[in-house]
Amino acid sequence: MQYYRCFISTRPAFFFTALLILSLSAYSQNRVKPLIITVDAHSMAQTIHNIGASGCWFSEGIGKNWPDAKREKIAELLFSKQRNTDGSPKGIGLSAWRFNIGGGTAEQGDSSGIKDFRKRVECFLKPDGTYDWARQAGYQWFLRKAKAYGVENLIAFANTPPVQFTQNGLGFKTVKDYKANLKPDAYNAYASFLADVVAYFDKQGLHFDYISPVNEPQWDWYNKPGQASQEGSPWTNAEINRVVTAVDASLQNKKLTTRILTTEAGMLTYLYGGKSVASKQIQQFFTDSSKYSLNKLKQVPKVIAGHSYFTDYGDSSMVAVRRHLADTARKYGVEYWQSEYSMLGDGFREGSKEKRSGMDCALFLAKIINQDLTVGNAAAWQLWNSYEPGDAEWDTRYYLIALKPNDKHTDGEFTITKNLWAMGNYSLFVRPGMKRLLTGRNDGINELKALQDVMIAAFTGGKDKLVMVLINYTNSSRAFVPQLKNFKPVKNYRTYTTTAATGEDLRPSAVTKLSRPVVLKPRSVTTVVFN
Repeated sequence: MQYYRCFISTRPAFFFTALLILSLSAYSQNRVKPLIITVDAHSMAQTIHNIGASGCWFSEGIGKNWPDAKREKIAELLFSKQRNTDGSPKGIGLSAWRFNIGGGTAEQGDSSGIKDFRKRVECFLKPDGTYDWARQAGYQWFLRKAKAYGVENLIAFANTPPVQFTQNGLGFKTVKDYKANLKPDAYNAYASFLADVVAYFDKQGLHFDYISPVNEPQWDWYNKPGQASQEGSPWTNAEINRVVTAVDASLQNKKLTTRILTTEAGMLTYLYGGKSVASKQIQQFFTDSSKYSLNKLKQVPKVIAGHSYFTDYGDSSMVAVRRHLADTARKYGVEYWQSEYSMLGDGFREGSKEKRSGMDCALFLAKIINQDLTVGNAAAWQLWNSYEPGDAEWDTRYYLIALKPNDKHTDGEFTITKNLWAMGNYSLFVRPGMKRLLTGRNDGINELKALQDVMIAAFTGGKDKLVMVLINYTNSSRAFVPQLKNFKPVKNYRTYTTTAATGEDLRPSAVTKLSRPVVLKPRSVTTVVFN
């Protein structure tokens, strides 16, 4: 008979240790040894600020036109932290919501050059210089719902300056020069516009914690009129420095406390490497000796944001990119936020040529979150889009909620994907201000091999609270024993499990005494809350 020893605490917890040892003796020699996971309350990594998502494009039609019952349910699924009577969650409790400040392509209609009318966005600023705050009504509906549900961080971002400020009068580029579409003499006007938007929503009780004036500056955002997919503009590092400086001044002039989020790099590698006019952004913006340094700007925290797109091809590359990013951010004293991700590239297929099931996609999404948090040391993690048209069962690569809107986007149906619940395994339980804890494991595998095995992330909000999110990537049940150090004695736990099975969507277990290994179902994402 094989025995395993687990220390619930390095303090007097011998009673609980003895219970575990006795219980483990019931495991036969034919069973796989449980994985022993060590968590030390004193071994803290980064502080988590938020886990959130964007409501781009399709918020307008849903929030403005869809029947109340449907849009209210979607809001509940995204924002609610409430539980049903059986303990199951009503929603995934996002702690950040990203609001898109439009550039005015919706008012241009077909002449905007953007082919999908749903991706054209209104602008609060009219050509005559006055504001129409009734615009973006659908977007505003979701923003107010986020606030009503208690979402902790509201973030505003712009893909393009207002079209009246752009060089070609459009919300995207028609030349491929990798330079900003903003007119050279319109930097202050653009900054003032963003500050005016922040000031208006402040008065509405909708405070934006952050404003992001630049999005994915490395892409050329070039297209022929009529073929563009969305609003967008490139920016060089010099132009980013200029526009962020202008926004900083405008926020201060209006006595606004909103901070500026930079730089929303289109790929993580641009944050530390590359040779383009918008690369090595950590070094360029957060080194005092750099001519593009933002260190002295009052409204700019030492936070740099990047997008995890296209850095998900193969486990080895996935780890290497994030390790390099974490090392560079640490060297320059910068905090890293992952501010956009969806399975835009084909990395989520992991070599398969077949369609990926909803659970396959959910597991891969959970894996990317795990890697960004545990290897990249991301202090925030945000999904690109909460909802888009698509299938809820296969290749659910872009969204949490699959939409089937009518032709005019005035109504439609929606289906919940497994992505929603897998992300909820993090967002509902890993709350702002919690600390990630370093973990150890006794099976001897490295972080690369763990990406096809059991992945671990642990968080604490204090010595008496521990949350672990575990991904079992294998086709077999796995058991683990927590070895907790420097915690107050832990007596019980409850699991919340997401699997491919119908109804297993953050499904809660009963509150269970910590007297035997915790079992992880095959191909599952499980959050364990210890008390």
